[in-house]
Amino acid sequence: MADRGAAHSHPTTSRKVLVAVGGQEIDAETVRLACRMTDPQGGRLYGVHIIEVNRSLPLGAVLDDVVERGEKILDEVEKLAAASQLPVETELVQARDTGPALVDEAVEWGADLIVMGLPYKRRFGEFNLGKTVPYVLKNANCRVMLFREHREHPEEQP
Repeated sequence: MADRGAAHSHPTTSRKVLVAVGGQEIDAETVRLACRMTDPQGGRLYGVHIIEVNRSLPLGAVLDDVVERGEKILDEVEKLAAASQLPVETELVQARDTGPALVDEAVEWGADLIVMGLPYKRRFGEFNLGKTVPYVLKNANCRVMLFREHREHPEEQP
């Protein structure tokens, strides 16, 4: 009888890791995790920040303050990757929706793994994943790793 675990085993690191950053507190820890998941022997990190452009504006609309903020976010990715001695590429993408843009970037770049940070947020009193995470989990053709931050009030009961 064949070992079922071996048929589905994955290496502990990946050659091409896409890390999604959104300018949230969890970004630095997410990038560090992505660095740990990147193969130190020839692996590459790809930091992506998506700017969602309102449908009332042209997709190519230049939003100077938003672009400047995105560039600062990606500068942090580059610093953290350099501290881990990993080659890194970064991309600022303007799109209508973050989920499809992340999946498209992962396909275009040939990512083996997408690493996403997930702030702990509630909607109507319940923990909420938002719309991006479920989209990426459903549609990505590579592995996806979520890194959820701590609950804001650990003493609360679920």
